[in-house]
Amino acid sequence: MELVAVQGIPEIRPGDEIGTIVGDRADINADDVVIVASTIVSKAEDRGASLEDFRAGPRAREIARRIGDIVGAEKDPRFAQAVLEESVEVIVDAPFMLTESRFGHVGVNAGIDRSNTGGAEILLLPEDPTASAARIRSQLPHENPVIVTDTCGRPFRHGQVGVAIGWSGMDASRDWRGETDRDGHELKVTVESVVDELAAAANLVGGEGDGGTPVVIAKGYDLDSHGGSNNFYRDVRSDFVRHALREWEYDSDR
Repeated sequence: MELVAVQGIPEIRPGDEIGTIVGDRADINADDVVIVASTIVSKAEDRGASLEDFRAGPRAREIARRIGDIVGAEKDPRFAQAVLEESVEVIVDAPFMLTESRFGHVGVNAGIDRSNTGGAEILLLPEDPTASAARIRSQLPHENPVIVTDTCGRPFRHGQVGVAIGWSGMDASRDWRGETDRDGHELKVTVESVVDELAAAANLVGGEGDGGTPVVIAKGYDLDSHGGSNNFYRDVRSDFVRHALREWEYDSDR
């Protein structure tokens, strides 16, 4: 497999057709996968916002006050309000906000960005990244599979990696169950999240900061080797880590 960062992507503005822009600048084959950073998808979908758009309610003011006390710096309750409005559940509210977005993704601050915002004060994630991926796919020359990505921290590890938050034209995972390993043992639980793996690989090639490239083409990836699934976000009933976090409270003395 080869990963190619697409050069010459301009600053994306509301209403821009990302698929058309990419198709004009990249040699895309029919079996390529197009991997797009959510920042430019949000810009195209006019998801930039001002904190003045969010009137902080009592819960937002309390969360901002508590986080500010913990970190020793004043926090803007309007930002907390923006996170609340972009979330369906607040799993942890201190020392940071860990939430579930409206489309199922769990991350810090509902994925709201304050960098690479294109001049806006904050940049919200796309409302429906899978629908965004389908729209971009329809604009590409071969209606190629598309993955929309974001960078996300991971529990128990330092640093962020690229993850998929939306996809179209391919399964989210490869299901290895029922096949055998190299010793002939049947695989019973292995389901490989290929959209996350491709997202992480693309982030490595695309980079971060002012030299980052927001679109990467994966060439030579075999889409059809195994059965697949679009079961991506863990069912809340079996998400035992979430259950534990719901009961957890920050304690500076621990």
